[in-house]
Amino acid sequence: MSSPSKRREMDVMKLMMSDYIVDTPNDRLNEFSVEFHGPKESYYEGGVWKVRVELPDAYPYKSPSIGFVNKIFHPNVDELSGSVCLDVINQSWSPMFDLLNIFEVFLPQLLLYPNPSDPLNGDAASLMMKDKKQYEEKVREYCERYAKNKDKSVAEEDESGEEDISDGQYTSSDDEIPGRADL
Repeated sequence: MSSPSKRREMDVMKLMMSDYIVDTPNDRLNEFSVEFHGPKESYYEGGVWKVRVELPDAYPYKSPSIGFVNKIFHPNVDELSGSVCLDVINQSWSPMFDLLNIFEVFLPQLLLYPNPSDPLNGDAASLMMKDKKQYEEKVREYCERYAKNKDKSVAEEDESGEEDISDGQYTSSDDEIPGRADL
């Protein structure tokens, strides 16, 4: 394969052409966010998350850093930072994988099959092991509050102090200009 920068460009373009909404602030391809929908037939179905992606200079030889921006209740996702504990990204990464693998296979699998024995969120792991029904209710509550629809996600992120990250992600620049003129 050609240089890592060419591979980075190709992988980001493949992601964009695969119907994912990708936000590349300042047209930088090493840091961007992707709109990710919860997998069908899961507790997370109907949820929409903004996932932060950071590609190291050595990508694809070194794994990307992945994190949820809006809150998600999951044993393998840190509730405060959004960091993801996923073996295939953190330890078993291979240059054969690409960004599409992360969003079409790895993250959906993580949400469908949480691993409470290796948690980043101890509360979620404990609840999942002790009371599956209550765990499901809490997951659905988080989806409803933080990830149910685009407008609500932005509103909830604004309340959590993340507005600088989410501004403009879900609205067009035409929508932003009138709102800022009123300030």
